[in-house]
Amino acid sequence: MDDGNSGSTPQGKLFHEKTIFDGWRSITVALYMALLGYAVVVGIPVISSAWVDLLGFTEVQVGRVAGADLGGLSIGSLIASLLLNRINRRIIVLVGIIMAVAANGLCMVFVDYEPTLWLRGLAGIGSGIYTSVAIATLGGTARPARAFNMMLFAFAFTQAAEMQVLPQMSMNGIYGLFISLYLFSILFLHWLPAHAVHKEVDIDIDIENEQHQHQHLHKQLSKFIPWFCLGAVFFTYVNIGTYWTYIELATVSAGLDEIMIGETLVMASFMSLVGCFVATVISDRVGLSRPLLIALNFVALSAFLMVGDISENTFLLSVFGFNFLWIFVDVYQMGTMSNFDPSGKYVALIPGAQGVGQIVGPNLAATLLSYELGYDSVFIMCACSSIIGMLIYAFVYMRLRRTIPALADAA
Repeated sequence: MDDGNSGSTPQGKLFHEKTIFDGWRSITVALYMALLGYAVVVGIPVISSAWVDLLGFTEVQVGRVAGADLGGLSIGSLIASLLLNRINRRIIVLVGIIMAVAANGLCMVFVDYEPTLWLRGLAGIGSGIYTSVAIATLGGTARPARAFNMMLFAFAFTQAAEMQVLPQMSMNGIYGLFISLYLFSILFLHWLPAHAVHKEVDIDIDIENEQHQHQHLHKQLSKFIPWFCLGAVFFTYVNIGTYWTYIELATVSAGLDEIMIGETLVMASFMSLVGCFVATVISDRVGLSRPLLIALNFVALSAFLMVGDISENTFLLSVFGFNFLWIFVDVYQMGTMSNFDPSGKYVALIPGAQGVGQIVGPNLAATLLSYELGYDSVFIMCACSSIIGMLIYAFVYMRLRRTIPALADAA
């Protein structure tokens, strides 16, 4: 088999044959699992308020408990990646469900801070295993970018529903809801493909010769490429996690009207839906890598607009631009990773890289603020993180242009 480092590949196009992963049952159950897995992460702001109001945790304790959830997600992602191509994926998911259900159930019994801290870590591991298999399943489709676009489009609606429903519930009601949703997915576990159909980093390229005859050329991608991309995912989520943590606090601190800020954040969230549609249209025409590089530059610019004197205009430009563009980044980097790794081993690590980024980013920002460097330093860090992610993807893109150009510009 050819090695991705040995010379250049003739120009062609990436070939992903439709498999069991492209069936509507596989995509449906994977979408459900991904949305449920990420629901806990998205719901942390609401759940954090419940921990304070209903259980009496301090802000410091809440931060540590939320960090345990995200840290557990990353550990679960690593476990799933190690097991994904070795044993039946349905068994892996079932183990994740058991862990998540047991931990959430015990949280209803043990409500003190220390046991809750450990139990949320266990729940995070179960959720990470569950979510990572879902992401790897979506990434195994013939058109992974389109599958992830569907996920993020649905995510916008489930996020809005979550923000409306969870604040109305008791603490045990929230835990009970997650338990029931995890258990419900067991009924459809047989829809999930049990094993990968592709080898690890095995790339299949369709080459057309001068006689217009087609042949398939197999290339083995260098294994450091997916790891570089996971590093880029980490840096983009340092930016995303920090931006959403501090955007409202920074604008309130700048003296802008709180009602206007809240209404703007709600309206700007609909830009994500527009972003899903535009991302699909663009990727179908020019592939994923080049739009990803451009989007990361503009995400950095959106964050940098919050540096200096914050006016209504700069706030509006920043938050609307960021909401529109972060969808581009997520769709493109998840789709790109799936093109590089159709087996799903490295794709399964994406939730882990996202979780670590969301832990590290806000904590770095908190450190900057503790040194009284102000919100300017926070948003400069956001912009720099996005640029670092862009530079990593640019390096990967230029290397692939020399070795596997069809993969570099794949949709």
